[in-house]
Amino acid sequence: MSHYSLVIRNGMVYDGSGSAPILADVGVRDGEVTTIGAIEPGSADREIDATGKWVIPGMLDVHTHYDAEVLGSPGLGESVRHGVTSVVLGNCSLSTVFADADDCADMFARVEALPWDAVHSAVKEHKTWSGPASYVDAINERPLGLNVAGFIGHSDIRATALGLDRATDPTVTPSDAELARMKAMLTDALDAGFVGLSTIRSSFSKLEGTRWPARLLPSTFASWKEFGALNDVLRARGRIHQSTPNLAKRSEMARYFAQSMGRKRRPLKTTIISAADVKADRTVVRAAIAAAKFVNKIGGDGFRWQHLPVPFEVYADGIDVVVFEEFGSGAAALNIRDVLKRGKLLADESYRRTFRKEMTAKFGFKVWHRDLYDAEIVACPDATVIGRSFGAIADERGIEPADALLDLAVEHGKALRWRTTIANDRDDVLDQLQQSHVVQVGFADSGAHLRNMAFYNFGVRMLERVHVRKFMPVEAAVRRLTSELADWYGLDAGRLRIGSRADIAIIDPSGFDGSSGEYAEAPMPGVAGVDRMVNRNDKAVAATIVAGHVLYENGTFAEGFGTTIHAGKFLQANNS
Repeated sequence: MSHYSLVIRNGMVYDGSGSAPILADVGVRDGEVTTIGAIEPGSADREIDATGKWVIPGMLDVHTHYDAEVLGSPGLGESVRHGVTSVVLGNCSLSTVFADADDCADMFARVEALPWDAVHSAVKEHKTWSGPASYVDAINERPLGLNVAGFIGHSDIRATALGLDRATDPTVTPSDAELARMKAMLTDALDAGFVGLSTIRSSFSKLEGTRWPARLLPSTFASWKEFGALNDVLRARGRIHQSTPNLAKRSEMARYFAQSMGRKRRPLKTTIISAADVKADRTVVRAAIAAAKFVNKIGGDGFRWQHLPVPFEVYADGIDVVVFEEFGSGAAALNIRDVLKRGKLLADESYRRTFRKEMTAKFGFKVWHRDLYDAEIVACPDATVIGRSFGAIADERGIEPADALLDLAVEHGKALRWRTTIANDRDDVLDQLQQSHVVQVGFADSGAHLRNMAFYNFGVRMLERVHVRKFMPVEAAVRRLTSELADWYGLDAGRLRIGSRADIAIIDPSGFDGSSGEYAEAPMPGVAGVDRMVNRNDKAVAATIVAGHVLYENGTFAEGFGTTIHAGKFLQANNS
């Protein structure tokens, strides 16, 4: 009899290609899938009964900010428990490959809502690398739970080439030598197997720390000439440009489209956030999809919008949430980190006049709808306001909704917790987006915005939507979450076939009970005193397997997970 380290028995096997599933056993030996079919009893060290369950390739999460967490807590269990076996970090211009601990903490903390000390200590304690190749070696030495791939961050290389001060000075243009150094750093990263370059143009994205607080990230100061020079390196290698645009300057999207288009040159793979059905402007998503289809038709099919396949619900402690960055008075309050000074500003009547005006403005750029009747308080020392909207409280008190928000924020600070959904609230539009060729499933922001949102289980929630609403075949949804992403990013992942690495998720559709979108919190690994928002749908994910290691099963992690088990690896991108 053939001997296997693991056999998964009697599951409905989806191979990730989009083909119809088959009822079969899956045999694993030496970390690889060796058999898909009937396997004789008693031929494995361990068996998992998958009767009534789906056996699928491990899912990919292509938009994460695990760059610091992977150093101190390399299991990345919050993704593993949701059937994710490969992640891409280094998004939004941010990576920890070149910059030192001070610069990394200043660049990550505010824009990704991470504790400055946590980022600083992770990089300072664990950094042994001097460049991309040694970074890959260092990551591979960690007891990874899942596989890791990465972008090199433009802010990372720009801060290193120019120094963080000059890199965030709008009067500074890189010299020819500095630009050449950035191109060389990018080339070294691509040589080491990074999937591409991430950049950012968003006016939301600001530094933390004591040196240059509230300056924008380095990448936002780059000219399009600088972007073009770096994109030429990517285009020659068939690699990817990921970016966050400045949504307040929508005309800039034409620049991204022009860079992506091939015509007389090779198309540049470009992935941008985000294809979202924004409550503040229902026309945006239709225009975005139409524009992408047109650009791909005439320019070589290189452009993709990233899309979160669930309602975009955000939480805030007081006013600590990124949506306040989009208007002047909100950003001014976030610029003040001292609690007492911020409270004094929020109480000032002249400030409030501006805040009210900007909150109720009918025209101009918006991502957040700013409708305080559509904002529910979920926790507060004053129990009488819990479960109510700021608008309802304002009506009761005879004041403006903006004043109700500010009054409660001044009185209770971060103890005031509230939530709202800013996008993706219409099921029919979500159905259409998840079937669009110009949309790729991603933008979970896993590992960031710890107190604002949690979409670690976006793949499970998409599968549940498909199972319940039946707007596309399950095998098509599996493909969108696995091989489609792996192939586009040039990664050896996302397929369940003989000879493939045994990265597998076992999904139990009987666990699709609607609970996967519910709120939960858990301690942040390695950061004392910080709880983060998480997801819990343990009935839906029966097991997660990486390289043949059963890391998670029935709500429990394997002994040695994230400490002694070395399951994952750094996935190096292939030229395409």
